[in-house]
Parts: sequence; C-alpha cells; structure tokens
Amino acid sequence: MSDAGDGEITLGIEEEFFLVDPVSGDLLADPDPALFEACEAAAGPHKIVRELLRAQIEINTRVCASVAELRGALRETRGIVLEAAERHGAAVMAASTHPFASWQAQMPTPRERYERFAMTFQDNVRRFLVGGMHIHAGFGDADSRVRVMTALRRYLPVLHALSTSSPFSDGRETGFKSWRLTVVGSLPRSGLPGPLGSRADYDRLIEEYRSMRFIEDGSELWWDIRPSHAYPTVEMRICDVCTRIEDAVCIAALYASLIRMLQRRDREGTLPPEPLTEIVAENRWVAQRYGVLAFFGDAARENGRVDIHDVVGELVEELAADARALGCEAETRRALAIVREGTAADRQVDLYRLRQLEGDTEDEALRRVIDLVLAETREGTGGESG
Repeated sequence: MSDAGDGEITLGIEEEFFLVDPVSGDLLADPDPALFEACEAAAGPHKIVRELLRAQIEINTRVCASVAELRGALRETRGIVLEAAERHGAAVMAASTHPFASWQAQMPTPRERYERFAMTFQDNVRRFLVGGMHIHAGFGDADSRVRVMTALRRYLPVLHALSTSSPFSDGRETGFKSWRLTVVGSLPRSGLPGPLGSRADYDRLIEEYRSMRFIEDGSELWWDIRPSHAYPTVEMRICDVCTRIEDAVCIAALYASLIRMLQRRDREGTLPPEPLTEIVAENRWVAQRYGVLAFFGDAARENGRVDIHDVVGELVEELAADARALGCEAETRRALAIVREGTAADRQVDLYRLRQLEGDTEDEALRRVIDLVLAETREGTGGESG
C-alpha cells in the first residue's frame, strides 16, 4: 500500500473468516487445501491467505481510493472465498468467534512464525479461536500518522461497539458482545497503545523491545491500533469481523472521516488534549461488554456517563462535512441504524434466546445462530440465495 498524496486517504481491509462444515455447522479443522489454492488463483489485485488455524482464511482487499471502492473490493473478496468454499465442501462465517467449536480440536497452519508463537505463548495461542477485522488507512507522512493514531484512541471504543460479533464461545453465551477482545487480551503487547508524539517515539519503542529480544519487528505489537509494519498506513485492529458488508463499510467510513478531521486539526495544531489511557481502556471494556447498549464514561457530562446513542449521533454530525468531502456521508449515517437495530452480536443473542423459548435445545439454538451468520456473510455478494 503506497503513500497517499497530500489530503488523500487510501483504504484497505483485512477480514479473518472461519470455514465451517455446511451440514454440522462445526469448524472444518482441516479443509481441502484446494480451497485455498482456488482463492489464491482467483484473488487478482487482492490477497487471500491462510491464517493461524487451518479452519480460518484471511482476505486482504486491494488498495482503495474511496469508501465506494472499498465496498466493491469487499464484495469481490468475499465472493471469491464464498465461491471457492462452496466448490470444496465448506461454508464461510464472518464472525469473530464460533459459537460452539472446540479450540482443542483445531489444527494450526504449518508455518514457522505460528510454531514460534505457540512455543512462546503456549495455551494463549492454542486457544486463539478468534478472527478480527483490520482497517488500513494511508495518509500524510510518518509523523502525522503517529499523531493522528494517538488522537484516534479515544474513538476506538465506539468503533468497536459498532462491530461486535462474538457473544458466544465454547457453546456458551459469554455475557459479552465481544468475547474476542478477552482472548486477544491474553497476549502481551495487546490492547491500547500509550500516547506517541512522533514516528521517532514509535521507533524508539520498537528498538527497546528488539534490544531485549521480545519481538523481531513491529508486526508483533498486537495493539488495537498501530503503524503498520508492512505499509505506510495506520492499522485499526480493535474491531470484530462484521457479518454484514455494509456494517464494515460504515466503520471504514467513520474511520476515514475521523482521520480527515484529525489530519486537519494536526496541521492547524489544534488536536485535542489526550485523555487518560486508563479512561479510554475503561470505555473499551464497556464497549466489549455491552456493545451498542453501552454507556461510556465522559467527565464533561453532568453525571459522568453518556449513552452510545448520543455519542454516535454527535460523532456523525461532527464528521458530516468530512464524510461529504470523502463521498461517504450515507455510510457514516448507517452507524445510527446499527445503534438502533443492533450489531451481529445482538442478532445472534436474540435468535439464540428466541429459539430456546420456542423449544430448541441449547445445541439446536446455537446451530440456528450459525445459519444466521452464514446467511449474513453472503449478503451483498450476489450469493445470498446460494
């Protein structure tokens, strides 16, 4: 992903999917290798690769110059994986946890990097039965990217809340809208980064880690947001995988609009004072626990808390001019519908509880949840009726 020109923002998305047995709904611990080969052959300008577990596959869209292009790229990449999976006895699930699959039954992808991680992190990696959505944005120079990345931290909880899709794990309702972040948090160098003022600050931190032989390079910082190791981008990594393409596009539109606004304030020297990392982390936990039912902490409010509905409404209005300039105002406004109607996590939990009220066993209700996620994964790809 090349440097964006002055004022330009380029975008790309990585999505990590599960491959499931279309009959049982369970994960395919060892899918047909021809599935991956077919995806790689059909990827074109995109990139489709294996992930930590054989039951996973990752798509990387091409570099896009607009949110509209990004929507098209997501349709293309999902379509490629869905078509190949169908031809090779699999179905594709865009959610950040599988409701009932056992981590003990999974097989790792044979790769030296993954083997090294398993040796170091032990069960923290073996239990890593999660997938995420990472959004890359290319803009500005290296210093401005780090300053804007730091300013973005306060917005991460609300962006995460809009993405939540992982309420189940190990056959149980976890009580969280995003159980994935709990699993990710078992690794070192995860969660929120501290405030950084320049690329030099970041580079010094990397060298500290390297001098102690904790990491080989910046790709082993698994922060919620980070300067990409491979590209001149800022990579937002906090979000769950969105089952629906339109929800992913909405979050990307908000991210791009925030960057445009913060870039301008950075040039003007008017970036807002940084909030305490501990308070942002508390709001992050609230987002993880409650999703779009969150009440965030905000010291400027009369009672110290604010409903996510108000946060999203105010954010959409604040970003309206920047979203309009980027051609994605309608996409940012979709966030209001997500808050009103719920995320993938809400739909999964609602269906699970409804099916039990109507007489399903827990196992039967969870199987219906799988069907829902598989259907939503296909929405907007042209394969809805497949």
